[in-house]
Amino acid sequence: MLVYFITDEPTKLPAVRAMLEPQYNVVPRLLGNDSAQASARGVLMVDVDLRQMVRVEQVRLTLQQMSSSSEKLFVVHNQVPSMVAQAYALGATVVISRAKEAAYKLAQIEDAEKAAQRDAEAPSSGGDSPSAAFASMFSALRNGRPINILDAEHATAQIVDRVKRDGLVTWLDEVRRYHEGTFQHCLLVTGVAAGFGLEIGFNSADVARLGIAATLHDIGKARIPLSILDKPGHLDPAEDAIMRRHPEIGYDLLKDVAGMTPEILDGVRHHHEYLDGSGYPDGLTAPQISDLVRLLTISDIFAALIEARPYRAPTPRHTAYQILCDMGGKLEGSLVKAFAHVALKS
Repeated sequence: MLVYFITDEPTKLPAVRAMLEPQYNVVPRLLGNDSAQASARGVLMVDVDLRQMVRVEQVRLTLQQMSSSSEKLFVVHNQVPSMVAQAYALGATVVISRAKEAAYKLAQIEDAEKAAQRDAEAPSSGGDSPSAAFASMFSALRNGRPINILDAEHATAQIVDRVKRDGLVTWLDEVRRYHEGTFQHCLLVTGVAAGFGLEIGFNSADVARLGIAATLHDIGKARIPLSILDKPGHLDPAEDAIMRRHPEIGYDLLKDVAGMTPEILDGVRHHHEYLDGSGYPDGLTAPQISDLVRLLTISDIFAALIEARPYRAPTPRHTAYQILCDMGGKLEGSLVKAFAHVALKS
């Protein structure tokens, strides 16, 4: 794999080469060199002082000249929040706090690319990717056709297998790299929920049950107007009211589908309910909220925080987990504590 190392300090190059070569071929690109371009596909690794706006503009220009590389790994020393946000605004796909972490992240990128290649080469009969299954289900519902529960079960089984085989972190990195919007969120939630179930010792049937609830939890968004669903910014109050109807819509779409179980319908309708009664659509309180819904809600919130959105950068996993911890009586404390092993696992 080629690694194009973009820096404003040439003295950093020897240390980076010592860490990455010979496993990776490091190609230096000095910031401000107008001839910088990517002669072949590779990963861009950017280690530049983003506190200086002149440097930021130079990075922007350099990235435009090297647009053939989709992977952009930024080094932001000490993870200064404003600089992390700046890195994502420039197009970062991964942000690390020091150059020494690069080898590990590059290995994850390689693993994700190999996994994606395996999916692409899989036979078409029974081998469609999870994202294709999501596209099929959403398309069917948008066009007034019912979904097939077998599609959801097949997609879920694939995701559970991938999390078991490659680990949750690899799955999260791959999804955020290759998908966006509603599909990205659904794929992330299913992976997180599967990882959660596996971590706390669920048997295969219970992991599958939780996974299918996660796969279908946002299916009601298939009937939300695309102008709201794909809006590249925060929703206004009227739009938010429409968006908040998706759990009820999903429940209504699925309640008559053959093979749909009450616990799956419960997860679809109630994944935005909180133990203190402040959730929606039914304002349930703790005694009315099932264990499956409690697990699904934690997975959903965490996935929403760490996903990429047009109006904000992904929240780092440790920060997302702290937000869960700070939600007081809304989430079950013992489950949030157990979730630490999922959220913070490297």
